[in-house]
Amino acid sequence: QVQLVESGGGLVQAGGSLRLSCAASGRTFSRNAMGWFRQAPGKERVFVAAINWIGSSTSYADSVKGRFTISRDNAKNTVYLQMNSLKPEDTAVYFCAVDSARTTVVTTREAAFDYWGQGTQVTVSS
Repeated sequence: QVQLVESGGGLVQAGGSLRLSCAASGRTFSRNAMGWFRQAPGKERVFVAAINWIGSSTSYADSVKGRFTISRDNAKNTVYLQMNSLKPEDTAVYFCAVDSARTTVVTTREAAFDYWGQGTQVTVSS
């Protein structure tokens, strides 16, 4: 059974940092692109960042460019999201996901991601 488990969320003050982790089990995703999405209260889930299988290609939403960094450790079957200079508008449930159809390229389309975690809450206070 494939599982993606996010961790590292919590409550932080504006300007602070958090590092999210997403550990995969049940199969290896070392050859697949992975990504992070987020869903704020009352809003749709939106793309945050994505990374290809080797980490040589990444993509970010404009709202997080320069503040967030996606990375991965294939030996640990884990993807990370380092979030710096957090703002109250970053408050959301953060989900990691796997795009099992892509390896070297990344996409921002939610429909392309076919494995999802349950999410971890990030709350940024002002």
